[in-house]
Amino acid sequence: MNEQLFSDLMQSIRDAGRYMRGEELPGVKVHVIEAPDVKALRESASVSQAEFAHLIGVSRRTLENWEQKRTVPSGPARALLKIVAANPKAAVAALHA
Repeated sequence: MNEQLFSDLMQSIRDAGRYMRGEELPGVKVHVIEAPDVKALRESASVSQAEFAHLIGVSRRTLENWEQKRTVPSGPARALLKIVAANPKAAVAALHA
């Protein structure tokens, strides 16, 4: 590999690291989406971890990881949590039905 290609590759790797950390890159707009506070949502709905996990269709362990901020919900789970956030009691009642 010639020196210029190697230099370009190394710059790409550094840029990827900056992007993953949410840092600004020239010509790239980084959107940081905050993860929902799953524990606060569950508590506002007044349900246990086991019950909430069952209602939204995830394992209790997954819910624990979200609450401990070890992982973040994505895709359909994030959308469902947004619905729960809008009206926790009503959403839980609808999920029970």
